[in-house]
Amino acid sequence: MKTIFKSMLGVIQSYTDDTPEYPMHVGEVMNCWTTFAIFKEAQVFYRIALNTTEDHQLKKITQEIFDGSKDQSKLKTFMIKEGVPLPSTSQEKPDSSPSTIPLGFKLTDDEIANGISLKLTAVNVLCASAISQSIRTDVGLMFIQFQIHILMFAAEIKTLMERRGWLKTPPYYLPPGTPSQKP
Repeated sequence: MKTIFKSMLGVIQSYTDDTPEYPMHVGEVMNCWTTFAIFKEAQVFYRIALNTTEDHQLKKITQEIFDGSKDQSKLKTFMIKEGVPLPSTSQEKPDSSPSTIPLGFKLTDDEIANGISLKLTAVNVLCASAISQSIRTDVGLMFIQFQIHILMFAAEIKTLMERRGWLKTPPYYLPPGTPSQKP
C-alpha cells in the first residue's frame, strides 16, 4: 500500500503551481494555522509515546510518524512566506527512558496506539476539508501531500493495532431480521 501512496505523491508533486495569482482566503489561512497547530501538538504526544513504550514495533512506527510530522516544516515555511502568524504550541519534550516514568503517568501501548490513531484521523479529516475548500492550487496540493503521508501512517498503525488487539471497534449493527452473527 505504501508503494501506491508514494506513486500518487510523485504524480501530485509534478503538478505544483508555483505562481499563485491571489492571496489565500480566510478558510485556507485557518486550515494552515489549525493543521500546523495539530502537527506541533502531535509531535509532543509522539515524543511522549517514544519515551514511554518498550514495544519495538510500536516504537518503530511511532518514530516514523514523528519523523514524518517533523517533515511538515514545509507548512511552517509556507505560512511565514504568506504572512500567516504561527500558533503557540506546547514545548518539545526531551528524550527519556521508559523505566523512569512512574506507573501512574505511564501510557500503555494500547493508549499510545489509539492516541496516535485519533490524531491521524483528526488531521486526515482536516486535510480533506482543506482540500475541498482550497482555491489556490498550491494550497490544495500541499494538503493532498499531507493527506497521503497521513494515510500511509494510518494504514501501518491500524495493521499493528489489529494484530495486537488494540483496535477499538464500535458495536456491530445487525438490522432486525438478520441472523445474530458477528462478521
